[in-house]
Amino acid sequence: MSTVAGIEMSARQPQRTVLQAVVQAGQSRQPVALATIVRVAGASPARPGFKLLVRADGSCLGNVGGGELEKRIRQVAQSVLADGTPQMYRFSLQEEGADAIGTLCGGEVEVYVEPYLPQPRLVIVGGGHIGRPLAELANIVGYDVQITDIDPDRGNLSQLDVQSISDTTYVVLMSEDHVTDEQALRQTLATPAPYIGMIGSRRKSAIIREHLSADGYDDADIARLHAPIGLDLGGREPTEIALSILAEVECIRHGGNGRSRSQNSESKPVTECSANVPPTGQDNGI
Repeated sequence: MSTVAGIEMSARQPQRTVLQAVVQAGQSRQPVALATIVRVAGASPARPGFKLLVRADGSCLGNVGGGELEKRIRQVAQSVLADGTPQMYRFSLQEEGADAIGTLCGGEVEVYVEPYLPQPRLVIVGGGHIGRPLAELANIVGYDVQITDIDPDRGNLSQLDVQSISDTTYVVLMSEDHVTDEQALRQTLATPAPYIGMIGSRRKSAIIREHLSADGYDDADIARLHAPIGLDLGGREPTEIALSILAEVECIRHGGNGRSRSQNSESKPVTECSANVPPTGQDNGI
């Protein structure tokens, strides 16, 4: 196999190799876009079913005809990858006219480009009676759930893999003690996680924020902490609290505002998604 202009080539590269690469990308949490030729009219180097996998760095695997057509498809695939929305494109293989790409073949090609983005991940530090139902609910919604069990020795977080926390990873801290939660919080604040929530009372949340401020964390870092955690749904049972936590995570993930749709005539910034009221049963000094 050789590489030309960032494209991995093989004389007899079957299309299933491209599909296998899509699966492998998902397993390694790498975003890719898959371009598939769906229609060809007239003269064209492409054929229906030809596929091209495009990675975030611009490298490719597969074949959709080569030349200027493949260059254009690579470009639109990267746009789809950035936008996250599937798109259909038409290319005219002529020098002039609508959708023309400046070639002389004379045909027309339609290509469907679909992004394959990493499954959102929920990291639960501690688990326990709320963590278990939270994991079950998150699995139903479609999260890749990772529970980091805490060693019996107080504050041991050796299993927390902060290197794997990306901008599609949502973190919930609910260990058995505030020391471990604070230690985990400090580690996760160094990651690009879009959500870091911590269970506990207002008093616990305020004290930990004071610790962070005293140690030089700026206001922007401290503001990333959602604590007390969850939306105020009013429930007091473990599963109900877990639901309120997942509701807040989903609100942040999708840019919601946490209000009833029947009363949602005005939108709020995403930062106001959290009602900042602990679900009943959480304000217990944990």
